[in-house]
Amino acid sequence: MRYRLPATAAALTLGLAAGLTGCGSTSQPQASGSASPTTLTVWFMRDSLSDGVVDRFRTDFQTAHPGVRLDIQIQEWDGIGQKVTSALASKDAPDVIEVGNTQVAEYASSGGVRDLTDKVADLGGSDWLPGLAEPGKIDGHQYGIPWYAANRVVIYNKDLFAKAGIDAPPKTRDEWIEDTAKLDKGGVQGIYLPGQNWYTLAGFVWDEGGDLAVKEGDRWRGALDTPQAVAGIEFYRRLQALGKGPKDSDEAKPPQADVFGKGDVAQLISAPGGAAAIEKANPALKGKLGFFPIPGKTADRPGAVFTGGSDLIIPEASRHPDEAYEVVKALAGEKFQTDMAKEMSYVPNRTSFASVLSGNEATAAMAAGAANGHATPNSANWAAVEAKNVIKEYMTTVLTGGDPATEGKAASDVITAILNTKS
Repeated sequence: MRYRLPATAAALTLGLAAGLTGCGSTSQPQASGSASPTTLTVWFMRDSLSDGVVDRFRTDFQTAHPGVRLDIQIQEWDGIGQKVTSALASKDAPDVIEVGNTQVAEYASSGGVRDLTDKVADLGGSDWLPGLAEPGKIDGHQYGIPWYAANRVVIYNKDLFAKAGIDAPPKTRDEWIEDTAKLDKGGVQGIYLPGQNWYTLAGFVWDEGGDLAVKEGDRWRGALDTPQAVAGIEFYRRLQALGKGPKDSDEAKPPQADVFGKGDVAQLISAPGGAAAIEKANPALKGKLGFFPIPGKTADRPGAVFTGGSDLIIPEASRHPDEAYEVVKALAGEKFQTDMAKEMSYVPNRTSFASVLSGNEATAAMAAGAANGHATPNSANWAAVEAKNVIKEYMTTVLTGGDPATEGKAASDVITAILNTKS
């Protein structure tokens, strides 16, 4: 789900786009009907879209806007934070930029991003996925327009579920614990959940009505010491104990797909793209993997999830802001969202578009979870919290015997200091 900025959005994106070729074609046809078309520069990130999706969008847009030519340029994730920051401060910025959803606050704080609040209704904003819309909105102003999303689901071994007599995935947390306990026997791990999977913890905290940090007036306050956060990590501790996941590392150490690929793990939590890595580790598991949304506290609502993905921004320095908005409107609209979701297996930006994924078990599970999506605290300094591993270290301390409230207070104090540091 990325730490180059946007570590949250890019890891999920890259996981879902695994195996795709880079969409790096930048040769553009001349727009028809104009001897001197307006050229718009659009930045997309490497592996966000296939060549086919990019080419179809370019053709459709230029046909509908004969006086406009799109120069779509593919950017690399490495170093993108500084590159975008520099572009926003220049007089020669691109017209539209794809950014990780958690990057918007940082970029908007520079003053170089156009405020699109007056366009929200025109773009169907009341139907946007909250986990994409919230990071793009800073102090009541919408700077980032939701584009596409990805979030974690539960990937499970169907054979192990059947062997344990479980014929349907759990719908509630209580059922999940009960089923996982049934699975955690006879050399099988009920679930492989590393101790520092903090995105999953965040979902449990959100389900309890808490948050990682809250803004009070002009100041931020870390919130891992609240009763809601304590309840969230207590549930995490119960679930994590039904397997042999390490308490002092995350999903990458060791790679959890390799652990699952050994065939003795019943479940793990991952973006759906993680299934490809599991099948690569053990081809015998191909066709034996199932997917379901992370269960919530009640059957009528899936568990809260961190929504990774991308937003679209228009720099203040764009020389063609009106035309740039038309590009954003088309990229956020139903035709492109449907084409992109079907080919890329992303969750589209509106809840009403989720039905386009109904034929795919993995992406349907992801779309169901995305309806209860959330974002990390909307602070330009949040990346520094992640870089210092504040939440990861807190989790390890609690899982190895520390008191959740005491350790939560210590971690919250660090988060508070970081978020209130002036850049």
